[in-house]
Amino acid sequence: MKKIIFLFPILALVSCYNAEHNCKDFKNGKFKFEFEVNGVKKTTIFERKDSIEIETFEGKTDTSTIRWVSDCEYVLQKKHPKNMAEEKAISMKIVTTSKDSYTFEFGMVGSEEKQHGKVFKIE
Repeated sequence: MKKIIFLFPILALVSCYNAEHNCKDFKNGKFKFEFEVNGVKKTTIFERKDSIEIETFEGKTDTSTIRWVSDCEYVLQKKHPKNMAEEKAISMKIVTTSKDSYTFEFGMVGSEEKQHGKVFKIE
């Protein structure tokens, strides 16, 4: 019983912790996202200006529109999709922020399946 009473204040303190959410700091700027595909590290660079995102990946540039749902959530839609998969909108949610990066989760709009990543602000 004494152990339970001891753990209660610790649990109360932990439950009060809020992740940093300075999402407005990431609405505009130039960013880098690194990820791994079949053991190979890939990098995409993108620039965001409020409602437009221009992405460069493996020498190809693409443009998407952004519809901000809240300060920390937005929906990406390719302006010039090349196939059916690119026609699907992507839901993005900034989960935590730091001075020059943020972690996020993303997935196709309407899908329960989510992936996670970390983006770094480079300008």
